[in-house]
Amino acid sequence: MKEKDKAAATENTVEVEKEQPFMTHLLELRDRLMRIVLVILIIFAALFSFANEIYQLLAAPLLSQLPEGQTMIATGVISPFLTPFKLALVVSMFLAMPYILHQAWSFIAPGLYRHEKRLASPLLISSILLFYAGMAFAYYVVFTLVFGFLATTTPEGVTHAPDISMYLDFSLKLFFAFGVAFEVPIATILLVLTGMATPESLTAKRPYIIVGAFVVGMLLTPPDIISQTLLAIPMWLLFEIGIIFSRILKKRREDDVKAHEMSEEEMDDEFENAIAEEEKLNKSDK
Repeated sequence: MKEKDKAAATENTVEVEKEQPFMTHLLELRDRLMRIVLVILIIFAALFSFANEIYQLLAAPLLSQLPEGQTMIATGVISPFLTPFKLALVVSMFLAMPYILHQAWSFIAPGLYRHEKRLASPLLISSILLFYAGMAFAYYVVFTLVFGFLATTTPEGVTHAPDISMYLDFSLKLFFAFGVAFEVPIATILLVLTGMATPESLTAKRPYIIVGAFVVGMLLTPPDIISQTLLAIPMWLLFEIGIIFSRILKKRREDDVKAHEMSEEEMDDEFENAIAEEEKLNKSDK
């Protein structure tokens, strides 16, 4: 009976030890999520008073293409308040993205190896910059071309007066689509570094990648050929850039492996030389 009690006590101790780290991780995750929400709320509180100005900045590419005297409209009862409010909240999330990724990195970093940490840091920074670059490309290039095209295709006798809430949803969709599309180099590099693909195999699949880019552009953008093309072509070019950098990183990794192997061989040679010298000394002593 005593042995059974000891075994049961040991099992209970092991279960408690397993539960404690799990609860510790949950508590840490909760604390980091609360910090993220707090930072977003602080940024939102600072931006809320400028919500209308932020919306005017967002609507500038469309307003510049509307005929003289025409403006946007608000069909909803609370749209004049709710739409800028929603935009300010989304902008707060976008501005807090570096802090959000920093918290995510701090949470998972303790479980990574040293070489994984060295690789993950530049990839995280690059992903943030590429996401912002995709949004900037959408605002300064795509918006102007798309709205200019739509303004010229408006039938005669039809007043083009877009609703502010629908325009916000349209803009956020494009921002998200181009932000994600500009992450293609990161995805390509990760595929190569994890061994799931090689630069040569990805190069051989280039025709399928190009077709896939246009399919993704068709699914993520409004039904017009301009925005679809403007998303597909950068995705293809960024894919090519990803292949170039993946080749560089792969070659660097192979060089590091060779250098490591050479250092081991040199250590073996030194060890053999040391043994030989010791044997000579022993013989001379005798």
